[in-house]
Amino acid sequence: MTHPFLDLAPLGADRFAAIEDSVARLLGTDQDVVIMQGEALLPLEGAIRAAAGPGTTALNVITGPYGQTFGDWLRDCGATVVDLAVPFHTAVTAEQIRQAFAEHPEIDFVSLVHAEAATGNTNPVAEIGEVVRAHGALFYLDAVASIGAEPVLPDAWGVDLCVIGAQKAMGGPAGVSAVSVSERAWARMAANPKAPRRSYLSLLDWKERWIDGGRKALPHAPAQLEMLALQACVERIEAAGVDAVMARHASAAAATRAGALALGGGLEPYVYEARDAAPVATTLRAPAGVVASELVGRALEADPAVPVAAGGGALAKEMIRVNHYGADATPGAVRASLAALGVALSDKGLSVDVAGALRAAEEAWR
Repeated sequence: MTHPFLDLAPLGADRFAAIEDSVARLLGTDQDVVIMQGEALLPLEGAIRAAAGPGTTALNVITGPYGQTFGDWLRDCGATVVDLAVPFHTAVTAEQIRQAFAEHPEIDFVSLVHAEAATGNTNPVAEIGEVVRAHGALFYLDAVASIGAEPVLPDAWGVDLCVIGAQKAMGGPAGVSAVSVSERAWARMAANPKAPRRSYLSLLDWKERWIDGGRKALPHAPAQLEMLALQACVERIEAAGVDAVMARHASAAAATRAGALALGGGLEPYVYEARDAAPVATTLRAPAGVVASELVGRALEADPAVPVAAGGGALAKEMIRVNHYGADATPGAVRASLAALGVALSDKGLSVDVAGALRAAEEAWR
């Protein structure tokens, strides 16, 4: 008995290369694109370990938990790390990057997260890219959450290493990811004696065994189901139109923010300014005296399908996150999330206006 997930024809090098080309189109890049066979942490870590090492001075921008992780990897590589941390309720500015360069002119590597789904903020990469390019540093960008929800343009922004994953706004699989690599980045890796080789983390292995060979022979068996799912999700985005998909995410963010403000009950946006809010997730601050994770638990009891979660770690006490990305970037998901949060707040004895919240969300979506 055949099975659609199990009895698949082999995925050859030509098909693999074609899927890489479709990802490059999505990024609007002429750089090499390597699809790696694992969740996005694989190229995120692999790119840092390949391009940074002893002698590197890295500016590591921290606007959420992933920035903290990148700093740990950079230090483990032997790099000197200058951390630029900003409050999680805001975004970093190009001027703050410029000031860091003025104070540390030796910086030659910059690591930044575009959109932090965990904290609900997004950073102005286009403006930051101009500053980084003028300084001459290598620019590493985590665009895992932002791809599909807002523009991600590595060539136009001067990004040398741009890592994406399909599991959020793209609405695709979590088991494959990709990184675009500039010629400058390849040169930096080749000059780094600490860059991983003969390793699952190694980007240089992919370059030497795959790209330099004309993409004729795969280094190892591809993650076939995930590759086919990645192809399908890129085709779906292209069929809908990238601009339309991004507009849907922007509408979901605007509707969720407006609805939460109208809901009342002491709920308020965690990211202060709408311009700093990510289109993939809206984070909310729980009312005083209310534990966010308890509020989320009650909302999920009211409607187990809503894309609502508590913040991670210490943020579980104060942060609620509405994840309106991919299949959940819809009016229905936003309405259901607001209604469930209304039930949870009401159960805490707080006064809410669910009907007003739904009206505000509908108006904001339009």
